Amino acid sequence: MIRTAQTEMVDTGSLQITALSEQNLPIENATVDISYTGDPDSILEEVQTGSSGKTEILELNAPPIEYSLAPSETMPYAEYTIRITAPGYEPVVVSGIEVLSTQLALQNVKMRPLEAGELPDTITIPDHTLYGIYPPKIAEDEIKPVNVSGEIVLDQVVVPEYVVVHNGTPRDTSAGNYYVRYKDYIKNVASCEIYATWPYESLIANILAIQSFTMNRIYTEWYRNKGYNFTITSSTAFDQKWVYGRNIFDSIDQAVDDVFLNYLSRPNVRQPILTQYCDGRRVQCPQWLSQWGSAELGEQGYDALSIIRNYYGDSMYVNMAEEVSGVPESYPGFPLSIGSVGSDVMKIQEQLNAISNNYPLIPKLTPDGIFGEQTQEAVRTFQSVFGLARDGIVGPRTWYRIQDIYVAVTRLAENIP
Repeated sequence: MIRTAQTEMVDTGSLQITALSEQNLPIENATVDISYTGDPDSILEEVQTGSSGKTEILELNAPPIEYSLAPSETMPYAEYTIRITAPGYEPVVVSGIEVLSTQLALQNVKMRPLEAGELPDTITIPDHTLYGIYPPKIAEDEIKPVNVSGEIVLDQVVVPEYVVVHNGTPRDTSAGNYYVRYKDYIKNVASCEIYATWPYESLIANILAIQSFTMNRIYTEWYRNKGYNFTITSSTAFDQKWVYGRNIFDSIDQAVDDVFLNYLSRPNVRQPILTQYCDGRRVQCPQWLSQWGSAELGEQGYDALSIIRNYYGDSMYVNMAEEVSGVPESYPGFPLSIGSVGSDVMKIQEQLNAISNNYPLIPKLTPDGIFGEQTQEAVRTFQSVFGLARDGIVGPRTWYRIQDIYVAVTRLAENIP
């Protein structure tokens, strides 16, 4: 493995940092110092967060994009370190933030209230799985037996609000358990397992495999039936790579939002399929998805389902979960825009008003159930604050992001953890 020298960083990527309190409230006027991870004392830039807790988007040097489009011994991303400080909060250092050519990296930082004598929180992001050396997946049956006496199995496929991630191997009792929102977990794993520079259809194919694997663990209560108190591990030998506090990428963020309800099925099998995969370079895995192979097929014009079937066979198809936990209102099935009227519009207006209490850039609305220009502007502002396409239309991605943020701010107001 060859780490990229700064002189080889001929391309550019970008990075945006968001500072949040432990209650997910934006922290304004936090100061962020940025440096190369290999030279943390030489500050490249210093920026501050705005009222939404976000910095401006920073353009940073990155290695050539070609390094991430085909297997290479050279690190295809640049590594940056940030140190973030804010009045009343503990400083936080994040090292190893990955910046890829042409991609927007998104780094959220949770900050704890200041306590005397505390050292800065330090998060170290390890090598990406396609660059570093990690244990290969131990093969399992893709369909789990569910008729074992006493075992718990869910009666329907549900997108959970949270998964409990054990940050180590199953028997490592020293490893911590983390409650992670389902979509955040999938975005983290995808950012660990594949490169955001790959074609959209390649991203979707891999995300569907990641989601179906996760849904199988949830549906079959795999670890809980073995006496453990978690949903899934962060070990590549047993499950999928997950890294506490790591950055994700905007392209992966969007792709997960597009398909987070979906998983992979076979005919006459109720449970989501345990879709295992490998890199296809260091490790060969017949009948599993090859990550590098999926990137190549995407470049050749294959769509996501064709990529999936190339590896798992023609009987595999895309299914949709029957329920989403922790969401006040499911998407109505059609977009809301100028001229829309009814109870769905009123719900969105009321939810945007609640969100605006913590994100004051979003204008207050009169909840009248009529989608007019003021509602459109509030939607556009919400989309701008949360990194969505600023079209003023409440499609599925905007709808579910509003639900996520609304749940977070109302729980805070009600003092619910």
